Amino acid sequence: MKLVDLPERPIQCMNLVGREWSTPQGSSSLPVISPYTGKQIGTVPLSGPEAVSDAIQRSVSAFPAWRNTPIKERCQHLFRFRELALLNIDKLANTAAMESGKTVAEAKAGILKGLEVVEFALSLQNMSHGGILEVSRGVTCHSVREPLGVVVGITPFNFPAMVPLWMYPIALALGNCFILKPSEKVPLTSQLVGDLLRTAGIPPGVFSVVNGDRATVEALITHPEVRAVGFVGSTAAAQSVYATATSQGKRALCLGGAKNSVILVPDADEAIATSGVVASFTGCAGQRCMAASLLLAVGPVDHLIAKIAESAEALKPGDCLGAIIDRAAYERICNAIDIAAQDGAKILVDGRSAKAPVGYEGGIWLGPTIIDRANIDMECAQLEIFGPVLTIVRVNSLSEALAIEARSQYGNATSVFTTSGAVARQVAARASAGMVGINIGVPVPREPFSFGGTKQSKFGSGDITGMSAVEFWSALKKVTTKWEETQGDVGSPENWMS
Repeated sequence: MKLVDLPERPIQCMNLVGREWSTPQGSSSLPVISPYTGKQIGTVPLSGPEAVSDAIQRSVSAFPAWRNTPIKERCQHLFRFRELALLNIDKLANTAAMESGKTVAEAKAGILKGLEVVEFALSLQNMSHGGILEVSRGVTCHSVREPLGVVVGITPFNFPAMVPLWMYPIALALGNCFILKPSEKVPLTSQLVGDLLRTAGIPPGVFSVVNGDRATVEALITHPEVRAVGFVGSTAAAQSVYATATSQGKRALCLGGAKNSVILVPDADEAIATSGVVASFTGCAGQRCMAASLLLAVGPVDHLIAKIAESAEALKPGDCLGAIIDRAAYERICNAIDIAAQDGAKILVDGRSAKAPVGYEGGIWLGPTIIDRANIDMECAQLEIFGPVLTIVRVNSLSEALAIEARSQYGNATSVFTTSGAVARQVAARASAGMVGINIGVPVPREPFSFGGTKQSKFGSGDITGMSAVEFWSALKKVTTKWEETQGDVGSPENWMS
């Protein structure tokens, strides 16, 4: 069975600078490997400081005309881009899948979720971002939302299309020039996106793609012309990027990792809980910051855990279960499972013995794994494994489960599976995470509700989508106006703003 369409020969990735695609001079490169086969599907250049500076200067030159373009005209380009993306969604989804390891269906769902952000960005043209008020006799105040200038988005391997779509539509609609630095592990999708935006009529320099590695990121976020940085990745990387960017006086919003808790109580609906938990920890092969990775089992829920284990064990790699991004990640995940067993946990479902799909034996595949009877202090219960692995910790009460959730260093998502409204309300009120699910294993908000966590899952204020993103990618200018002297109640021309 064919899972993805692979290119006949490796694709040479380039940078989009100005109007044209080009390979940065003197750059080294890395191979792009498909997790499906373990074989090379592309080559990505590593942009040095000169290439970074060139892209930024092109954006600086493009900014004055773009910021002075009325928002309704800017949005026309995004309207066309959305239509082009929908027309080409199969190609986009296949490319995102073959380079990231997710299934084509998962890739397509991510693109559709990302296009919701485009739709939100398009709505900005019909919103009033200011308003006017007479604040004193003959004196009015109004506000104007203005773009920042050249801004940068640095995105991870696990969502080559969706995560960038969280950033550039809103930033572009507001009048910024945007530079995308995709993960060097998944640069191919961004090549397609850049072509679609060019076809949609985005002016040269307004949207750029700069490929590279950690050194490229450093050059981008420290360049004096860059005004803001959006980042999604691991907690360690998010913290580092945030510290570097803010030390340079730039705005930064950096989303990190997670260890999301799912609270399972005895009265949970069996079908909803089973499908919700399994889909959450196995979807995208567990390689997403919203995956349920810690199940807090409250009281007598063995009947529910048995169903979850049965359903998970039935999932086979390639059949609604994608591949692991690379060999190093596979070994790290397997090592975490080994340590859990050594520490005394029970491996209820072991995905390490799962067979690769026929024809994809060279790929990097791991089946669903469930670690039961873990202690909350074990590494498997504390660290983000970032694979299709669920750790179960048994607790005696809902209060104990919520206390564990509150102690977590992360704060992306918390879910509860219950048929009790009182339990649901208590979890929603007491959970420390930024996103809460009631009988939903992956509580990603739909637009216009924004995406963002708390604690070590986010560095910076606000969220990456929704109105928080509007605040992040723009500045609010306040204008106070007076045209003539006015008489006060006592006949004096004086007032406090005279």
